Order: sequence, then structure tokens, then C-alpha cells
Amino acid sequence: MTQEQVGEKIKLMTQLKNGKNVEVKIMPDVASETALEKLRLKNCVESEGCLIELKEVGQGEDAKLSYELKTQRQSKIFGLFKARMKVEAQVAETGEVLRTGKPWWAFLATEPAE
Repeated sequence: MTQEQVGEKIKLMTQLKNGKNVEVKIMPDVASETALEKLRLKNCVESEGCLIELKEVGQGEDAKLSYELKTQRQSKIFGLFKARMKVEAQVAETGEVLRTGKPWWAFLATEPAE
């Protein structure tokens, strides 16, 4: 990752595997806010197992940057049995949520508001 001075602004740049230089348009805090809102979570704390990473997705000319947020949520299966559910979200460099993921059994579980 490198930084470029453009006028009075500083741009963060990174090089993709295809050799193309791209600007990091949003910072991790903005991406995590968007993902947390979509997953209905209050916060992302690393010590509690929440992880956010900047990754390259796609191949060749379609390669781009996105943030991937992974965490675990408390849930109850059938409203009775406590379980930890792994949830993840992928946020594009534009701030748009590309996808969210939950385990296959998530439709059987209830998730309390956190």
C-alpha cells in the first residue's frame, strides 16, 4: 500500500495481482459501519472475534478491492438452544454491501438484538 499526495489530499493506493493500481476509496471504519448495519450488530471488537480485512476479489480485469467482515453472533436454535452463529459480510470499495453470509441453519435460529 502506498500513499500519493494530490493537491492537499492524500490518496491511499494499492496494487492488485493483475498489476493495476487502485485507490482505497473507503476506510475500514466506514466499511465496518455499513456491514454492521446490514447484519444488525452494534459493534465490531477484535478481542471478541470480529475481524475486518481488505481483500482483492475477482480475477483478471474484473479484480477489485472489498472489505470482508467476519464475526460471531449469539443465537437460539428453535428459540431454545444457544448457539454461536458465524456471520460475514463483504463491502465493496463504494460502500455497497455485496453479500452477507450465515450458516445453513440460520433460518431455524433467532438472533437477539445486540
